[in-house]
Amino acid sequence: MIGLLVFGTVVLAAMALLHAYLWLRLVRDTTRSGRARRRLTVLLAVLGLLPVAALLLRRTLPLEAAAPLDWVAYCWLGVAFYAFLSLLVLEPVRWLAALSRRRRRTREVAAAPVTVAGGPGDPAGDDVPAPSRRLFLARSLAVTAGAVAVGTAGTGAYFANSAPVVRRVPVTLAGLDPALDGLRIVTFSDGHLSATYGGRRFERLVELVNAQQPDVVAIVGDLVDGDVSELREEVAPLADLVSRQGVYFVTGNHEYFVDTNAWLRHLPTVGVQVLRNERVAIGRAGATVDLAGIDDRTAASSGLAGHGADLDAALDGRDDATPVVLLAHQPVMVEQARAAGVDLQLSGHTHGGQLWPFDYAVRLDQPAVQGWSRHGDTQLYVTPGAGYWGPPMRIGARPEVTVVELRSP
Repeated sequence: MIGLLVFGTVVLAAMALLHAYLWLRLVRDTTRSGRARRRLTVLLAVLGLLPVAALLLRRTLPLEAAAPLDWVAYCWLGVAFYAFLSLLVLEPVRWLAALSRRRRRTREVAAAPVTVAGGPGDPAGDDVPAPSRRLFLARSLAVTAGAVAVGTAGTGAYFANSAPVVRRVPVTLAGLDPALDGLRIVTFSDGHLSATYGGRRFERLVELVNAQQPDVVAIVGDLVDGDVSELREEVAPLADLVSRQGVYFVTGNHEYFVDTNAWLRHLPTVGVQVLRNERVAIGRAGATVDLAGIDDRTAASSGLAGHGADLDAALDGRDDATPVVLLAHQPVMVEQARAAGVDLQLSGHTHGGQLWPFDYAVRLDQPAVQGWSRHGDTQLYVTPGAGYWGPPMRIGARPEVTVVELRSP
């Protein structure tokens, strides 16, 4: 609860600062005092409150009522974010224009004879008034920023709602039996089934996974953003997944924002086995590899009894000669995995940054944003996710289904 309050406070503060800056540059600087400025101020205030309302009312409104609010609120949030970035980039133009005006005014004052204001010898009387020039510049910059923001957000919406790309990642594991060479673990994360993501798009995701002919399907957290009662139909396509050796799931942090235990009971009814600090043996032709899964690292603070990431429990009693693949929602768990001798960790959580340049902020909390990396003897692959959270957009991080192909040395 405390974590949610802190998160909510940070979000509200960020929203206030974002919209205060947008008002300054898009409303105050581009209008004169009067009716137009008042109306634009009210409009911007309403738009700024929509994402807050969407967050606060998410658990109150039914999914059908939440959908239009979420679409409008979060689409605006994406446009506002890129308008903010565009205006920041254009600030030097404003500064240079102001500096140029001051220098010109200084030269004119120094060169002009003493005359009656507005008379023939007054340079200001023969030019466009400075306020008009400033207004023209402000409006030009606002239009430019608006065009960039809408274009960027539109592109991001297209990519976020298009079919995920399929990325094939060969990973060599020391000690992997040659009989398991080519074993395919098809993984995805961060579906975030919600009022704005699901339906045909999620069915298409399942079809894409099946097309890879997986030996194992691994869903590494943040599957849902709602309760079973709301998303029962949205999650139903999981029952159509076809995998030779099973479909496995580990919790992400968003599973702890809803009724976690209800989901842990429901997922096995659609053919998904939940790994909670445990492991299973994946084998063929007498050879095996361990597949382990742990709770999300936020589980311990959820207040739910028995929840919490416990890698020691997941690996207890295993044969060290058998390679182990760990499913852990957050990449940061790789430090524990490295210390425990895990061969490969599969994670999600980061969305690949989702909206550039958020990937730089993600690096402050996670050791990797997307793709393959090595941490000591442990390899890590971070899939950028299949869905989105918040703005229904992706810039610099396409949705992805990852086919991890295990290779023997």
